[in-house]
Amino acid sequence: MNDESNKEPKRFVALVLAADRTAKDPITQHTGAACKAFAPVAGIPMVIRVLDALAASDLIAKIILCGPPESLLPHCPELKQRIASKQITWLPNLDSPSRSAESGFSHVPSNMPVLLTTADHALLTTALVDDFLRKSMAVHADATVGVAKQQTIAAAFPGAKRTVIRLRDGGFCGCNLFTFNPHGRGLVRFWRQAEDLRKRPWQLIARVLSPKIVLSYLFGFLTLQHALNSVSKKSGVNIQAIMLDDPRAGVDVDKIEDLVLAESLLNQKSPLHHDNNPSV
Repeated sequence: MNDESNKEPKRFVALVLAADRTAKDPITQHTGAACKAFAPVAGIPMVIRVLDALAASDLIAKIILCGPPESLLPHCPELKQRIASKQITWLPNLDSPSRSAESGFSHVPSNMPVLLTTADHALLTTALVDDFLRKSMAVHADATVGVAKQQTIAAAFPGAKRTVIRLRDGGFCGCNLFTFNPHGRGLVRFWRQAEDLRKRPWQLIARVLSPKIVLSYLFGFLTLQHALNSVSKKSGVNIQAIMLDDPRAGVDVDKIEDLVLAESLLNQKSPLHHDNNPSV
């Protein structure tokens, strides 16, 4: 992107995926919420925390929510009110995250960039959103993916279990933050091949990359940039990783242990509490 001081900052449409992945989600069962997105985290439904963080960002022009099912919306009156007042555009979720994302893209003007995140990102803050978007705008890429170093998360949250992709240049955790410029939206078709394998990194690499890359991974030679270059070449979409320093970026609420961690951070004056986002 060209740095032109006389232009307004690029503004994004935020797309939030908010459908339960399974019928027996542990967070839903533990909290008794109607769905995972409505599970309270320190007293506030996690989807509301995410929406608040996005709404407070000057870089977000509009918010689209994919899911939960319309029949569940009465269980979260605050969300229902925001949809009725058109603060949020609600869409029904489809049968997979990639298809829900593709549906969301179809409601975004073709020239608008998209920020994609998830409703279970309960520790998301406006400062984190802005940091990710500004860094994404500073690189020449069709799509960006937020990542955090495993050692950063481990140092901040000892004992927390995260899904880690271990590469030659370190271990990396996904942050459920992505941007897509118009050409980058084509990556969703590629995503469909991989979405069921995200917890099995070696199978993911074998499915979407070449045998050479698989061998590089197995023998410990594969770096993050090399992996992204390979995906970019195969998908036709230029992808860049955005390294995030805030360890909260790598914490979503998938397990009861994640919920306990998130609530402990939100209920105390943590050293990580360094922004003025009202939802944190």
